[in-house]
Amino acid sequence: METPGSPRETASALQVRALAGLKEIGAAAWDACATSAETLGDGDETHNPFVSHAFLSALEDSACVSRETGWLPLHISLERDGALLGAVPCYLKSHSQGEYVFDHGWADAYERAGGSYYPKLQVSVPFTPVTGPRFLIAPGADPDVTTAGLIAGLRALRDQAEASSIHVTFMRQAEWERAGAAGFLKRTDQQFHWVNEGYASFDAFLEALASRKRKSIRRERRDALADGITVEHLTGSDITEAHWDAFFAFYTDTGARKWGRPYLNRRFFSLLSERMADRVLLIMARREGRYIAGAINLIGDVALYGRNWGCIEDHPFLHFEICYYQAIDFAIARGLKRVEAGAQGEHKLARGYRPVLMHSAHDIADPGLRKAVADYLQRERAHVKALVGEFDSLTPFKRET
Repeated sequence: METPGSPRETASALQVRALAGLKEIGAAAWDACATSAETLGDGDETHNPFVSHAFLSALEDSACVSRETGWLPLHISLERDGALLGAVPCYLKSHSQGEYVFDHGWADAYERAGGSYYPKLQVSVPFTPVTGPRFLIAPGADPDVTTAGLIAGLRALRDQAEASSIHVTFMRQAEWERAGAAGFLKRTDQQFHWVNEGYASFDAFLEALASRKRKSIRRERRDALADGITVEHLTGSDITEAHWDAFFAFYTDTGARKWGRPYLNRRFFSLLSERMADRVLLIMARREGRYIAGAINLIGDVALYGRNWGCIEDHPFLHFEICYYQAIDFAIARGLKRVEAGAQGEHKLARGYRPVLMHSAHDIADPGLRKAVADYLQRERAHVKALVGEFDSLTPFKRET
């Protein structure tokens, strides 16, 4: 692996490069890989907005990801004769914050044993617990050969950077299987997603629920807006800098209470609106002439992805209304297949969201740490499988008799 930006031709006439940012690769070439049939396989999503050049470059250009924040971009590209065959969004990390797949225990154990867990390589979309493609393959390229080349590039970069490990998080299952075959340790977790079963309206969705749960949701929606609160859906050119100012105030207030320091800065949201406004949905709550709460979502071709929420006034059930019920309303109106509402949150079950498996893969250089993590993951996978089954039995939908 050469230093960032300098190519090395291999015996197979392939070039692997480590790129010090998305500025070193064209948006059209990157996005062609991110949306190709070779990348997506038999998945239903044809455009995942989080792996787009526009989204990832907005994180870089706003300095939300940088050496200073502990997310140094070092993307991997695989090329032949200057043509891009594949790419991986990758970061050299000095901590484990903003990932949502937790390895703090691994790091602590390794440090206590005298090892250096950081830096590590993180293949992901920063601050974004959303499943999507991680090994991006150009149209017409062989998926197996290209993935193998990208993995070889990651391992070479790990050695060069003296990193302890490679972590590929929130990856598609087909990629997870390929990574496992290449020697990565396989990990699972779970989230809660809402699935559109062809509902014509929110009331039609409620009819699929047990009577008690249906009444509870109707009461929550009524109470959430009881104090004269109105809700707006904003997308595209309707989103102004004033809207972003209001939303950023919510985001920073809530983020400071939850994490200590919010991950995203104000400039990021302006760049997001500038580069992909039609993929952004802001759901904003207003009371007595001012905005008091809001949530940002990104719109895929078949899914709505809920991301960040914040408020400056507390009202019963307003979080559920803005983040969950309004998202369902929008998905039904747009004919989207599902709503993905982010990490964690067992309370989503009662709101009609279902448990879904998440996948990650981990390649650890130290044999001792690798063995310990492998043993742990075997037990964890069994636990997660049982937990998903338990959650599935607790959904509020009517039971077949």
